[in-house]
Amino acid sequence: MESRAKATFVRIAPRKVQIVLDLIRNKPADEAMAILNFTPKAACEPLAKLLKSAIANAEHNYNMDTDRLYVAECSVCQGPTLKRIRPRAHGRAFRINKKTSHITLVLKEIEE
Repeated sequence: MESRAKATFVRIAPRKVQIVLDLIRNKPADEAMAILNFTPKAACEPLAKLLKSAIANAEHNYNMDTDRLYVAECSVCQGPTLKRIRPRAHGRAFRINKKTSHITLVLKEIEE
């Protein structure tokens, strides 16, 4: 049995999210939450919210034991890029690409 949670169109670059996902992959859910709470990265806030959602899904929808959950899979894909223009000298314009992410988190119970 597995519990899934998905966050789409998160306004942070996928490269930044991937760094934090590597820290919590294959960790118990409570340990992953502690890592997210004490890591000073911008991606930790939306990931902590997503992890809470996945834990709640596991408990409410599948009656899984929250003490035995671990982060089985976690991935990030690039979403659509918001394109913005910044005025520069001599009438030129530079493009600013604001990237978005689609994050997926899968929790499973530890088999004994």
